[in-house]
Order: sequence, then C-alpha cells, then structure tokens
Amino acid sequence: MTDLDSRWRPVRLLLEAVDQQIASIYADAGVDGMRTRFVGPLIQLGRRGAMTVRELADSVEVTHSAMSQTVAAMRSAGFVADAANSDGRTRRVQLSERGRAAIPLLEAEWRATEDSLAELEAEVPYPLTQVVADLAAALAKRSFRERLDAHLNAR
Repeated sequence: MTDLDSRWRPVRLLLEAVDQQIASIYADAGVDGMRTRFVGPLIQLGRRGAMTVRELADSVEVTHSAMSQTVAAMRSAGFVADAANSDGRTRRVQLSERGRAAIPLLEAEWRATEDSLAELEAEVPYPLTQVVADLAAALAKRSFRERLDAHLNAR
C-alpha cells in the first residue's frame, strides 16, 4: 500500500458518485443550487414546519454546527428563510416559497433513492446495511479511537 492508498477511498468515491447522480436529478429538474445534504432538512421542514437549528440537527442526526452551516447554505440558495420567533435566544427557520416548491421533487427522489438502494442491495451477496451494522457492532466492542491509539502507540 502506498502513502496515498486508503481503504476508505473506494467507499468515498462510491458515495461521491452516487451523490453526484442523485444531484443530477435536481439539475435536470432545473432546481439550481440544490445539494443532496439539503434534502433531509428540507423534507423535515416541509413535514414539521418551522424549526430551530437544534431541532433540525436532531431530526436528521447531525451536529448543531453542521446543521448551522447547512442552514446558512440553504438560506443563501433561497430554500429557507427565517421564521417568526418569540424566543430571542434561538432562531427558527422555515421553508421559503422556493423550498416549498421543491418538496414534491425531494420527496419523490427520497423514495426513489430508497427503492434503488434496496434493489442494489438485493443484487450483492452482502448488503451495505449489513456491513454498516457489523461495523457498528465491532466498534461498540472497541471504538475506532481505541484502535487508532493502539496503532499510534505501536509506532
């Protein structure tokens, strides 16, 4: 293995390729500025109405910091706007008109993506969801940080 080879590289490249193909659905539909990382939060806003950044982060299981950056990007792209808020300590966001108009496409793409992944998993002998579950179980026994530390200390 060379210095630039990585066991994660094929996984990253695969995920990037799938992500780009999903993004092409939005581009083909003329939804400029849509990023795949916007889809979950926008669907949540469409289903639940205005939310705080914390609520939105919790609903899609990302950090507050990551969601704060995503909300800023969605706002810049015109998909969300600030919502009325009686609590000055938190900010709430809601779908903009542009965001509301995109929801039917986002919902349809989400369902199609899930169906496509299920179809793909049926074609391979060891489904990705099983790989993830098995990795999570192994990491529950010994965290990745513990494994890193052991390898760093062995050098």
